[in-house]
Amino acid sequence: MRDQVNKPDEVHRDRWITLVVLCVSLLVIVLDNTILNVALPRLSKLPVEGGLGASQSQLQWIVDSYTIVFAGLLLTTGTIGDRFGRYRFLTVGLIVFGIGSALSAMATDANLLIGTRALMGVGGAFIMPATLSILTNVFTEPRERAKAIGIWAGVSALGLGVGPVTGGFLLAHFWWGSIFLVNIPVVIAGLIFGYRYIPESKDPNPSKADPLGALLSIAALGVLLAAVIEAPAHGWTSPEILAGFATGIALFVGFMVWEMRCDHPMLNLEFFKNPRFSAASAAITLTFLGLFGMIFLLTQYLQSVLGYSTIKAGAVLLPQAVVIMIAAPLSSIWVNRLGNKVVVAGGLTVCGLAFLTFTQLTVTTPMVPVILLTCLLGLGMGNVMAPATDSIMGSLPRAKAGVGSAMNDTTRQTGGAVGVAVLGSLLSSRYAPEMTAKLTGKVPEQFIQPLTDSIGKTLGIAEKAPSAVRPLIESAARESFVSGMHLASIVAAGILFVAALSVVKWLPARALDDERSTMAPPREPIGTGAGLRVPAVEP
Repeated sequence: MRDQVNKPDEVHRDRWITLVVLCVSLLVIVLDNTILNVALPRLSKLPVEGGLGASQSQLQWIVDSYTIVFAGLLLTTGTIGDRFGRYRFLTVGLIVFGIGSALSAMATDANLLIGTRALMGVGGAFIMPATLSILTNVFTEPRERAKAIGIWAGVSALGLGVGPVTGGFLLAHFWWGSIFLVNIPVVIAGLIFGYRYIPESKDPNPSKADPLGALLSIAALGVLLAAVIEAPAHGWTSPEILAGFATGIALFVGFMVWEMRCDHPMLNLEFFKNPRFSAASAAITLTFLGLFGMIFLLTQYLQSVLGYSTIKAGAVLLPQAVVIMIAAPLSSIWVNRLGNKVVVAGGLTVCGLAFLTFTQLTVTTPMVPVILLTCLLGLGMGNVMAPATDSIMGSLPRAKAGVGSAMNDTTRQTGGAVGVAVLGSLLSSRYAPEMTAKLTGKVPEQFIQPLTDSIGKTLGIAEKAPSAVRPLIESAARESFVSGMHLASIVAAGILFVAALSVVKWLPARALDDERSTMAPPREPIGTGAGLRVPAVEP
């Protein structure tokens, strides 16, 4: 119990139960990341029709307010978790996330929902790095830690298929707020079982606080992500987007300069000199760049091109999540036999090949080939996510597990946001001219421009068009979208192949945990300060 001294043998005995509780806490985030997308069409309807009357801009910010706050705070929350206690801040995160979910479900206005979603982002930023840093301190044996991280990585992929299916079911039977209320039981379970099974841990020799570094990191990540997310809508070369990038880069440079000069930096930049840390971080970033970007395109392809319902589209993506859940824990076996370099590079190569095969998708592709291609992508991802995450966490002292976890999570979110923006822009760059070419001379010229925005908007206009031109518009939209998706797939494949070559060059073939003993702080005895259970931080 929380008021008892936590003995090392108890932590070791309950370690797998602790992992289950941590995965339950993680589950609330990964489901929320995908379940909301299903509800966006409902939120755009008028209140009398069961929605909030959200505009396209408001819909985008309902999603982006969470992403920007979540990613912007990760480095800071990971650092203060190391300093003040990881279990403590996991608990805070679950409570804030639960409150934000309840307020989101009761929102009566789109702008209010944007604000409550940002509050959920604050909670998520406390939860995600805490789960991985606690895991690293509970599983101190390298091989067991690799297996545990594989399970953690597998659970983090659950949202790919479970989120849309769950969201579709809830929306079919309840009002839109139910997609947020479903978080509450998960939060309660995490709090109850976390109190019993999650040990407290923190850095026994914390450095001084670095408030300026925290502010600079939050501002830099927030501004850069906002610019990336808004770029497709405003144009990558528009003045406001260029100003956003310039401001974000300037803040990021300022953050790095300050961290190098500060005698107690929030993020020790010396960590990046370790290729195990830096190469693995780059691999995670580029993998999630490809994954989030392609999932963004695939959900539109399944629903707008193939005509699947939301639940059916989620069901098509569910096998991919299952493959990741199986492949990620099993990747530790291949790492033991072949080493990190071979497994991570191989996984990136498989991901690249999967992206290339997406160029074979057409407007009439049956369901089974789509499932097989997404499963191939899942196989590659499972063999990148877990080994790369283990490389990041294993290259740092366990006292700094929060920083390592925050870096891992930040690379995921940043890579994902960039992937959606870049691959979405690539699709748009081909979709618009192809639509123009296909419709010129067949549709009045003044109607062509509104039909080149997006496939969703185009199909909505087509429903109201005269029956004589409706099939022409719908066919042109589907063919143009698939052409744009092919271009995005080729670019994504190229990025993953470059990432694989980089891993071959820089990621160590094998790295023992001995390397971090040179960076670890002195061993501290188990304590009971303030009634908290603080297990020793093993070197």
